[in-house]
Amino acid sequence: MKNYYQDFIIRDWVASDRTRAAEVISYVLSEYGLGWEPNGADQDVLRVEEYYLATGGEFWVIEHQSQLVGTGAYYPIDRGEKAVEIRKMYLLPSIRGLGLGKYLLQQLEAAIVQRGFGQIWIETASVLVEAVKLYESNGYTPVTVDVETTRYVGIASRRHRVYVKSLVNGH
Repeated sequence: MKNYYQDFIIRDWVASDRTRAAEVISYVLSEYGLGWEPNGADQDVLRVEEYYLATGGEFWVIEHQSQLVGTGAYYPIDRGEKAVEIRKMYLLPSIRGLGLGKYLLQQLEAAIVQRGFGQIWIETASVLVEAVKLYESNGYTPVTVDVETTRYVGIASRRHRVYVKSLVNGH
């Protein structure tokens, strides 16, 4: 996959992106006072092949002037019907406010629909206020989830909000 938004390139992750993607995500988390958890919530970034590529998901990176400036991904989950979870949607502060987040979300949704999934779940931290606004303004409905029943037991401190969006007739 390769797509363009203004002078940004959105493309499939490759193995040589592993460290740079981890650095982007770690930086954004630290900006909001959240910790990088390589053995917990963020292990999927270090094991993209296992978590995304081998499961039928996708992991994308965003480049600007040969620098990696953002990420976005999804993978199938056992929640809901034909469901995926959008994960690791992070943009460096220098590129926020340009509409790129909304465009990235729309592109992820289009890819998810194209692959035949029917429901999208997103978990995010309340402190990521821009993300919360983006999801709520794009048709994602907040839901209440018993954290103990999710696979994030023990690392749920970062996940304060859970959203779902059903894709009816591909939308």
